[in-house]
Amino acid sequence: MVRGSPPRGAAMPAAAAECTEREARWALGLVPHLGGVALAGLLEAFGSARGVWEAPRDRLRAVPGVGPATAFAIAAFPWAKNLRDDQRRAAEAGLAIIVWGDADYPVLLNRIASPPPVLYLRGHLSPEDAVAIAIVGARRATAYGQDMAGEMAGELARRGVTIVSGLARGIDGAAHQGALQAAGRTVAVLGCGLDTVYPPEHGSLAKEVERAGALLSEFPVGTPPVRLNFPRRNRIISGLSLGVVVVEAGIESGALITAHHALEQGREVFAVPGRVHARYSEGCHRLIKAGAKLVESWEDVLAELVPQLKRGRRLKGAAAPLPPLTAEELRVYDLLALGSRHIDVLIGEAGLPGGRVASVLVTLEMKGVVRQLGGKVFERLDIG
Repeated sequence: MVRGSPPRGAAMPAAAAECTEREARWALGLVPHLGGVALAGLLEAFGSARGVWEAPRDRLRAVPGVGPATAFAIAAFPWAKNLRDDQRRAAEAGLAIIVWGDADYPVLLNRIASPPPVLYLRGHLSPEDAVAIAIVGARRATAYGQDMAGEMAGELARRGVTIVSGLARGIDGAAHQGALQAAGRTVAVLGCGLDTVYPPEHGSLAKEVERAGALLSEFPVGTPPVRLNFPRRNRIISGLSLGVVVVEAGIESGALITAHHALEQGREVFAVPGRVHARYSEGCHRLIKAGAKLVESWEDVLAELVPQLKRGRRLKGAAAPLPPLTAEELRVYDLLALGSRHIDVLIGEAGLPGGRVASVLVTLEMKGVVRQLGGKVFERLDIG
């Protein structure tokens, strides 16, 4: 379990040279409209966040991607006072803080072009959150859409996938609920400070998410849920995830913004098809036409994730131990000890329903102990 570093309430020194590098980075994250690309350029140009605060305005302006307005904003920003205030407010709200550069900064989020400099946290993050899928969609969702989102989230959560969404009405709420009902992990990214729950009717849901995972925001305490915050928030939802599943979305839906961020970040984009003439299906169908993967169930999502997880697996030196397996998974795994088997043969030998065997095989693939050779033929990978 990895927790964000606790807020530090000590007074901020007046000179940048007297503060820690972490504090200086935290302060940079408070500068309005300072984007991640510009921040990365500044850190590269001056070698540290403290160096940025000590730099004169003309040198700030000379950094590529930092224009006169941004240079002025940094030079005129009362960072010591603002940082002290933010530290105090975060401590009073009981929030943990993760600063870009901290060891517990989310791995996937760190790889995007504009990672948020500061993350405010309720709950806890875990190393297992590196295997995450975002499920997003319409706020005015149909019963069918909410059922699909909840079912998909629950089945993925049961298989160790963290479900990421935005706590919004409709599809987002159904995705969080599905993960919670499966006793899985879920992370909600908010478009406001964590002293506010938006929408307000999701107060109880937010508490459940906090207990089972985390509430995250890049916005300081006191930031209201204004409309402009949500497109910015969406890049974090996709950035925390290996892929984004869109369930019901109009052509102007915020879910499509999340999908666009996912494409820019090199993440998978999935879309659930709907009724041809329904407005809530237009966004999903447009994504599918543009190359998003059509998915009808959680199996379709995992089938795309398995190759990614295999590429990320590097076994060096001594053999890795066998991961924990359920009784059904161990039964199918043991049946493959004598050689490869077609799924139909495994169904007969395992004495389990066909759908259940297919589900178990996908899970074993995800755990890296079984692989499909093609034509529904599977073989065991002995790693333990």
